[in-house]
Amino acid sequence: MAPAVRLLARPVAGALAGFALWTSFPPLNWWPAAFVAIAALALLNRGGRQRSAALTGYLFGLGLFVPMLSFLRGLGVDAWLVLAAFESLWFALLGLALRVVAPLRWWPAAVPLLWVGQEFLRDRWPWGGFPWGRIAFGQADGPLLPLASLGGAVLVTLAASVVGAALAWVVQWLSTVEGRRTSPGGMVAAGAVLVVALTAPLALSLPTRGTSSGGPSHALVAVVQGNVPRLGLREFEQERAVTTNHMRETQVLAADVAAGRVPRPEAVIWPENASDMDPYTDAQARQLIDTAVTAIDVPVLVGAVLDGPGPTHVTNAGIVWSPVTGPGERYAKRHLVPFGEYLPMRSLLTRFIGRFSLIGRDFKAGHRPGLLQVGPVRLGDVICFEVADDGVVRDAVDAGGRLIAVQTNNATYERPGDNGDGGETAQQLQMSRLRAVEHGRAVVVAATSGVSAVIAPDGRVERRSGVFRPAYFVADLPLRDPRTVADRLGSWPERGLAILAGLVLLAAALQDRWTRSSEVLETPSRLHELAGRR
Repeated sequence: MAPAVRLLARPVAGALAGFALWTSFPPLNWWPAAFVAIAALALLNRGGRQRSAALTGYLFGLGLFVPMLSFLRGLGVDAWLVLAAFESLWFALLGLALRVVAPLRWWPAAVPLLWVGQEFLRDRWPWGGFPWGRIAFGQADGPLLPLASLGGAVLVTLAASVVGAALAWVVQWLSTVEGRRTSPGGMVAAGAVLVVALTAPLALSLPTRGTSSGGPSHALVAVVQGNVPRLGLREFEQERAVTTNHMRETQVLAADVAAGRVPRPEAVIWPENASDMDPYTDAQARQLIDTAVTAIDVPVLVGAVLDGPGPTHVTNAGIVWSPVTGPGERYAKRHLVPFGEYLPMRSLLTRFIGRFSLIGRDFKAGHRPGLLQVGPVRLGDVICFEVADDGVVRDAVDAGGRLIAVQTNNATYERPGDNGDGGETAQQLQMSRLRAVEHGRAVVVAATSGVSAVIAPDGRVERRSGVFRPAYFVADLPLRDPRTVADRLGSWPERGLAILAGLVLLAAALQDRWTRSSEVLETPSRLHELAGRR
């Protein structure tokens, strides 16, 4: 092999492995590809220098994030590529960590821990983290999904990483079998780990089926998708048009209820940003919402952008709107999107990047879980990006949510000709499926332009809309109180595994230091022995 080809082979293979991981997510949903990608990155960093391992990991990250985040093109190619390049830095650290533990005899056991540790850090820093691309979010169609009820997304990631590490172990054994550096028992153990990881979810998943006497066991809930008048960054240029669309679709629902074509819902869910004007201060927006709520004559959860607090902030909120008393309880989005809903380092960035000046006011984060009473439904509300945040969803369920609602607006990221099976919309739907299993609750997704959906507690999509067209549906949904094992454990499994990952790295570093020290001490003895032989 030519030196140039040999030099490029490992980085190119790293990028291809990252691309393979992307294929486990929508639109392809080839969930087994995640196992192959994990195994490939582990094997690529079994040798070579640490600098090369970091580069291989970084290119792995680019292979994943460049195609995954392509939905950001509507915001600008620079925004898309800069975010992909930044998030790939975490995989550079992962590649380096995998190289550090490579000399350990038990290195396959370290791979899942390091992967979980990387996700633990990336999901939190900087600016609240960016959870997109977690292994678990690509496993909604695979056999590992039921594990979410036991340990949440982190357990699904761990199990997938165990399978990937087992595959890497098998490949390593096959490549060294002639030298017998690995015993045949290693292959048997690796195969056993792989089989257990794939079959355990079916045997161990503990679905919650009962309900308490604290309320009704089912409710008829309607989801309304009004659509947007324009696409991309211009979807809200026409003031109150989005609200008008949702009012009209709710009136269509009310007419069908009156005609007996569909049953009357007990609660209605509108999506995020269904009101682009503050209905507390804008009389026209309030009138549009009042007209819709009066027509259907049941409480409606309205997604709205509110002015304040103060003159420099706005709030992304869900408001319970009663046909009798008007606006009542509300939830303010807690996990905001940096550079989308607020601008870190505003004074510095607006000086160099003029487009950032379009973000005139920052959104203000809320501080309490999204528990809302919408008619007979005690509902856990999360807004758009928050569905990727373990803690935000868990807090809404722990507070008493018996049904999960995901209010979202994906119109910014959709393009003409999209069908909702790829990009941000489909990725978010897969996350919602995992949350349904994790918390043992039905999930309703209400989107301005699609995809809106109803998801059963076992993760099955029972109803879904198309994109860029008005739609509504009414579903009879279970309301549940029991908490899953994952709910009871909370964030402790991920914290514990992240700590173990740190200890593994420490152990590997100490072993490497000890080995180098021993080599230094042995060198004079070896030289003396060689001189004596001469």
